[in-house]
Amino acid sequence: MHADRRPVLLARNRIEAAVRSYFGARDFLFVDPPGLQRSPGNETHLHAFATEMIGNSGAGETMYLHTSPEFSMKKLLAAGEQRIVSLGHVWRNRERSALHHPEFTMLEWYRAGEAYDAVIADCVALCQMAAEITGAGLLRYRGRACDPFAEPERVGVIEAFQRFAGIDLFATMDVEGETDADALAAEMRRVGLEVPAEHTWSYLFSRVLVEKVEPNMGLGRITVLDRYPAAEAALARRTADDRRVAERFELYACGVELANGFGELIDAPEQRRRFAAEMNEKQRLYGETYPLDEELLAALPLMSETSGVALGFDRLVMLATGAPRIEDVIWVPVAGGER
Repeated sequence: MHADRRPVLLARNRIEAAVRSYFGARDFLFVDPPGLQRSPGNETHLHAFATEMIGNSGAGETMYLHTSPEFSMKKLLAAGEQRIVSLGHVWRNRERSALHHPEFTMLEWYRAGEAYDAVIADCVALCQMAAEITGAGLLRYRGRACDPFAEPERVGVIEAFQRFAGIDLFATMDVEGETDADALAAEMRRVGLEVPAEHTWSYLFSRVLVEKVEPNMGLGRITVLDRYPAAEAALARRTADDRRVAERFELYACGVELANGFGELIDAPEQRRRFAAEMNEKQRLYGETYPLDEELLAALPLMSETSGVALGFDRLVMLATGAPRIEDVIWVPVAGGER
């Protein structure tokens, strides 16, 4: 099995070397955030691995493996760093499939003082570089192809829902972006989509996104799915022209989400409110919550306007090599678990 996978794994190493060269040439500092955190992240549907840190006294403290290096990296930005990047392992529980692995490699970077168009351009350049390194020229996944050198498509989430699902998302929000689950359920029924008995606006949004929108993203060329509803952008600032949407984008190739980026929210009271709302919903759905990172909330007001993005490095390697499963591009996959 290893012999069969070895050419892909060697391609992974070549792509990693090129990524490091790309950021080094642009004056980024590679940083090494710790995986062990008091808070693993505060989004409703992100599930962490918990452990116990025992001090010299023998007393224990619950800690978590981070789901992203974001909180640590923002503290470095608050301390004055301008361009930083991390390439390292993150952990997410309850996630294992052809595109998900409980431990995977995340490439995350930030540009202080720059609009998020800059990190979108980085994402496109990295896709092109990966395709060049493997000699494929195209990104491929299970019969789908994407030309990373073609002009990327940029489409707003509101437009994408209208185009691919026939749903008017703005009809389900007020002018401040507050959402109405019953209104979205009515929109779904109007276009013939099934609505489960128990639902929230966020759940229905995700269901339509996965079933109707994502399969049409990144076909033939890269798609930048932009301007997410503010309710689905817990860490992004709202757009200047419309409070219903936020500076959040996801980048797709071959129907696969590769990257998730923001114009970063640096308003600490607003961030605290969003985290609390996310944890209230997590408690309702899963019966658990994670603590807030008070150091992060104290650091946010010290940050300048910043853009940032996280890219799934393993997925990029998958698409550049045409591998059908994420485990094909990981040197030693995690044993056990449902696949």
